[in-house]
Amino acid sequence: MPIHPCLLPTLPERKYFCSPISVGSCWDTPEHSVYRGKGTTNEFSIHLIVNGKGFVEIEGNVYTLQAGTAFLYFPFEEQRYYSSEEDPWHVKWVHFYGDKLKEFMIEHGFHRSTLWSINHIKPLEEAQLALYEEAMRHKLLHETKLSALTYAFLVEFMGQAAPFSAVKPTASADRIPELLPHMQERAREPFDLEYWAAQAGVSSYYFCKLFRKTTRMTPLAFITLCRLQYGKHRLLEQLDLPIQQIAKEAGYSSASYFNKRFMEQEGMTPSEFRELYVRKS
Repeated sequence: MPIHPCLLPTLPERKYFCSPISVGSCWDTPEHSVYRGKGTTNEFSIHLIVNGKGFVEIEGNVYTLQAGTAFLYFPFEEQRYYSSEEDPWHVKWVHFYGDKLKEFMIEHGFHRSTLWSINHIKPLEEAQLALYEEAMRHKLLHETKLSALTYAFLVEFMGQAAPFSAVKPTASADRIPELLPHMQERAREPFDLEYWAAQAGVSSYYFCKLFRKTTRMTPLAFITLCRLQYGKHRLLEQLDLPIQQIAKEAGYSSASYFNKRFMEQEGMTPSEFRELYVRKS
C-alpha cells in the first residue's frame, strides 16, 4: 500500500522550538481513512493535498479538499479525514510538537480554522520533502537539522496558507502567481496598475484585491520590494557606482525617494548598507 511514513520518537528533553514525530505521504489508496478521538493525540499536524480528492469532517460537516488545500490540527482535537474512493488523494503530512508552538501559531492567526487554501503549493512540497529525506536518511542523528527543517516547513505553510473557501477560485485569481515573475522583471519600469489589471482580465480595484489575497501585500509594495532587491545587488556589485545612478536604474526618479524607501525597508540608508556589507566581506 503506497503509504510512506517516517516515524520518530517524542524526545523527553525538548531543546528545540519544534521537532517532528511523523513525516510521510499517501497516494492511490482509496481506503485511506483516519479517526482520532478528542484528547487522544498531543501533537500538531499539517496535511497537504497535492493531487486527487478527500474529505475532512468538522462538527458534523463534510468538506471536500483537492490539490492546493491543507488541514491543520492542534493537539487533542478530534480528527476525521479520508480519501475519495473515486479519485484518491495524494496527501503529504508532518506531525510535530513544541512547547511554545500553540502561542506562536495563535499569535499569527492559525487557530481560527482547520482548513486552509495554499497559495503556492510547490515550495511547501519541497519543504516537506527536505524534512522527509533528512528523517529517512539520518533518523535522530541530526536533531538540530530536523528541528530547523520542521520550522522551515511550518513557516512556509504559515506564509502560503489562506482561510479555506468552498468556492473554487476564479481564473483571474489563478493569474496572479503567473504574473509575479513578469512584474518582477519589469519592476524598474514605471508602474502601470491598469496594464497589470488588464493582464489578469479584471478591473484595477479587483486586481488589487486579488493581489493582496494572494501575496498579502499591495501591487505597489511588491514592486517596491523588487526595486529595492535590485538596488541592494547593485550597491554591492558596483562599489564605485553613485547612489543617484543606482536609484535611477532601480526605477526611482530621485535618489532622495530611493533613500526614503530603502530606509523604510532596511532600517538604514543605501550608503550605510553598502558600508556595512563591504566591511563584512
